[in-house]
Amino acid sequence: MSYVKNIAIVGAGGNSGKYITEALLKTGKHTVTSISRVGSTSALPAGIAASKQVNYDDHEDLVQALTGQEALIITLSATAPATIEPALIRAAVAAGVTWIVPNGSADITDEALFKELPALGRIRDATRQIEESGSSAYLSLSTGFWYEWSVSLPFAYGFDFKARAVTLFDEGNVRIRNTTWPQLGRAYAALFSLPVHADSGPSLAQFRNRQAPVESFFVSQRDIFESVLRVTGTTEADWKVTHQPSAARFAAGKEMLMRGEMTGFGLMLYSFGFFPDGKRATAHTEAVNNVLDLPKENLDEMTKVAIDRASKLPF
Repeated sequence: MSYVKNIAIVGAGGNSGKYITEALLKTGKHTVTSISRVGSTSALPAGIAASKQVNYDDHEDLVQALTGQEALIITLSATAPATIEPALIRAAVAAGVTWIVPNGSADITDEALFKELPALGRIRDATRQIEESGSSAYLSLSTGFWYEWSVSLPFAYGFDFKARAVTLFDEGNVRIRNTTWPQLGRAYAALFSLPVHADSGPSLAQFRNRQAPVESFFVSQRDIFESVLRVTGTTEADWKVTHQPSAARFAAGKEMLMRGEMTGFGLMLYSFGFFPDGKRATAHTEAVNNVLDLPKENLDEMTKVAIDRASKLPF
């Protein structure tokens, strides 16, 4: 059986990229190359075989950097120019890269999400670009929201730890998928550790040009709040608890965004995620955690990570 060995990753020092890179290296099965823009000073995980700085506007430069790679994983900041990912994909196809992981983890079948938040449609555009190449294939994991990131940001899950206040959307009882960064890393490491083809059992080919859901926790704001109370040793009486209709929060975010306040996008994204329509509960039953042999995580442990992260934020 054959396996993927040579993997290039864009954003190896970033929030999600760091965990994916470290998990890939931990398997001992992969040679990982970092791809970054010229002048990048991001710290990279130890063990990377090579670090190549490139001009994202230079197609030949990108092709040369990606030649010899079997897979490319793209992790870019949400503020990265929209032209970078299509350029990387074109270069990867030209360089003969077989497997490409596009940037992002939004559910590419969520038509309502893309209608309300068109900017998130980039991942669907990327999967189409890869599939239409005819030579490369995409691999993608749908993760729900990143847990540590989302719990730590007041505009995301509504927790303001410094003020000891929480805003629950509607009644706070809608459960959705969440994935931690370490679980994301383990998931991609497990995926790329599968044989490309297998007579029996899972193989990488089974994930070709499809998106598979993974998760760490299927929880509501109320579930998270109970975890916060356990971790902090507080009671609900110690907190200022308010409620806001998710639809009203979404509308408020939309108005903010129209005024040029980018936090409004976050309000829209997260309130939409908790709309009580049942759409996002479906993916919970489809998660491929068992196929990838992912561990069950401890909610309180990761809540503590999120709270520690929040204490270091400048707001």
